[in-house]
Amino acid sequence: MKRVRVKIGDVFAVRLDDNIKKCFQYVEIDRSQLDSPVIRAFKKAYPLDVMPDLAEIVADDVDFFAHVIVQWGLKMGLWEKVGHVDETGDPSVLFRDTDDCGHKEGEAPVRVSSNWYVWSVNEEFHHVGELKGENRNSEIGVVVSPPDIVHRMQTGKYGFVYPDYE
Repeated sequence: MKRVRVKIGDVFAVRLDDNIKKCFQYVEIDRSQLDSPVIRAFKKAYPLDVMPDLAEIVADDVDFFAHVIVQWGLKMGLWEKVGHVDETGDPSVLFRDTDDCGHKEGEAPVRVSSNWYVWSVNEEFHHVGELKGENRNSEIGVVVSPPDIVHRMQTGKYGFVYPDYE
């Protein structure tokens, strides 16, 4: 397999089934969250045999932002690089995380957390406790696996267990 260089601005296509694909763009490195890549995934789906103009792709509405190691998805064959666009939009998305993830053996996982942290890309984490107001619109900020990105693009939700806020 030929090594593909990945840099901010690169656009990727993700095959979601036998008929459609969606795209995302690598937009930032979040030094606040393990120096992980941040992507913005777009809403519009395209037929597998059509490659729209890159400018059209990145002008689409953003479906979600996420932290993911882009190179791993390439190695796993889950997406392919289709081009590069210097314009990466506004990465001022708000992310959230909680210490209530996971659980000890024999204990039930926390289903609803009131111990939340929020942050924006490359900014400090702020403990907010319960999620209220605009913080409820924040994206899950953990670094997710490439298959989780595909699942969210297919279904609109992540497939892993993660505490909710209500």
